[in-house]
Amino acid sequence: MTTDPSAAPWARARLHVVTGKGGTGKTTVASAIALALASRPGRILLTEVESRQGISQTFDVAPLGTEETRILRLAGGGEIVGLSIDAKAALLEYLQMFYKLGRAGKLLEKFGAIDFATTIAPGVRDVLLIGKIYEANRRRRDGRHKGEAAPVYDGIVLDAPPTGRIGRFLSVNSEVADLARVGPIASQAGSITRLLESEQTVVHLVTLLEEMPVQETLDAIDELRSKSLRPGAIIVNMVREPLLDDLALEQARAGRLHKASIRTQLTEAGIRVTPELVDGLLDEARDHAQRIDLEREQLALLEATGLPIVQLPALPGGVDAGSIRELAIHLAPLFSGAAVHEAVQA
Repeated sequence: MTTDPSAAPWARARLHVVTGKGGTGKTTVASAIALALASRPGRILLTEVESRQGISQTFDVAPLGTEETRILRLAGGGEIVGLSIDAKAALLEYLQMFYKLGRAGKLLEKFGAIDFATTIAPGVRDVLLIGKIYEANRRRRDGRHKGEAAPVYDGIVLDAPPTGRIGRFLSVNSEVADLARVGPIASQAGSITRLLESEQTVVHLVTLLEEMPVQETLDAIDELRSKSLRPGAIIVNMVREPLLDDLALEQARAGRLHKASIRTQLTEAGIRVTPELVDGLLDEARDHAQRIDLEREQLALLEATGLPIVQLPALPGGVDAGSIRELAIHLAPLFSGAAVHEAVQA
């Protein structure tokens, strides 16, 4: 189900940040979003910042490094380029870009200063990770970082940190700009903040219809809005259709399912019927009805946010390239409708 995605004010956003509580399938959804965008067609950069190699595992390709690497080309002309952003490499690149340290940067690494800056110094790691994405967004096909030439990438999808850390992660440059005040660090931090708070950037939230991930999603939405960041869509992952219709669910909830009918159906299916089997099935039916009730309550809480909602089906066979295409088709209306559906299928 999609709640009015075509009216989303972020339909033309270039940077799609994907967050979610651990275990909700955040990387899978980010990969499916990248595929939906690439199918328009377009050249999409799919990035990760947590060094888990989730993208390479999803697409079954070699582990990603610090160089941008094409991981998928579509028959319609679109492609996905993968990148695993490393804070240490990003800091060395930054030092060379702004301070021309050259060999001195390598000496800093040798003596452990780079490790210190990227693991100990508060916020520095996140600044560097986002800075790398900012640079990729600015890059033009003529090799420059501004001008009239088309961007190298038609869109960027970031497999971001989980919801509990997303607000801090995306607002860290604003804090750095306030601290630094002047100089190249302040200038770049200010530019990154303007990108993240602009209409070019949107944050999609992945959740399950369970209490803890839904509550984290709601908290993250409030935090993003308080920091002038734009929540995009809520993507409910791993949705299973009810096994019973509404009438049967009501009967199961009240313990009023007809035992005789159940025995008859089991017998007709060639199953040996015992009282214990029937009672066990009734207990399972009641538990199923209660689970459906809980899921509907959680969905109502998400709908109250007013954000577009997409429900993605559970994938019984696990995640592979084929299932990512299936999820991309479900996500396609968020970006450009039927044209994406046809391109993904091709």
